Amino acid sequence: MMNRIPAVSLVIPVLNEAENISQILQHVREVDADGPAEIIVVDGDPEGSTINAIRDEGVRTVAAVKGRARQMNSGAGLATGDILLFLHADTHLPPNAFGLIRAAMNDTGFVGGAFDLGFATPRRIFKITESYVFLRTRLTKIPFGDQAIFIRRDFFDEIGGYRDLPLMEDVDLMQRIRKRGGRICIIPEKVRTSPRRYEQEGIMFATIRNAMLQLLYALGVPPERLVRWYKS
Repeated sequence: MMNRIPAVSLVIPVLNEAENISQILQHVREVDADGPAEIIVVDGDPEGSTINAIRDEGVRTVAAVKGRARQMNSGAGLATGDILLFLHADTHLPPNAFGLIRAAMNDTGFVGGAFDLGFATPRRIFKITESYVFLRTRLTKIPFGDQAIFIRRDFFDEIGGYRDLPLMEDVDLMQRIRKRGGRICIIPEKVRTSPRRYEQEGIMFATIRNAMLQLLYALGVPPERLVRWYKS
């Protein structure tokens, strides 16, 4: 048992991703060279519009109440792995991500971690955001959900999983980990997140809005008030 390779359960919360889900799953299969990892897709649409488009029989699917925190908790409840990896549907993992996660978790001093943030675009303005996130993550040890957060299953259960928040559920999780004395590992490899949200809303608007939301949350404004400024 001491030499057993820890199993990774990948949880992907989705909403209206029917057109993209096959490509996302193909990407995961290509990255998981040591696999197969357990893949769980949790659809926030009660009609299951995204999971109904999945043709990969090796993927576990479930519909849950809309809300990223609720969906991720629902997926975690079905997971059987030692390590939980939460992946946004518009984010691609770096090569050998699962091997990197297992290697990081071999250090028992860490309870979880994430990757550096990258964007799937050559536009220079996004490089500025990447640099900002790089510094912020190392100073605060609080990665965000688009950095592919992973955590030991037993520790996730111990702290009660994600709180049912409409926004900042990832920041809240990391803050509770720190209060418990848990250490977070930042793997120096980049995920590749789609810039589609920034481009749809306007790069400057989305960047400033996100920074303001983070500041207001840090000052104590509840997520229930902040969410009105953030489209789901």
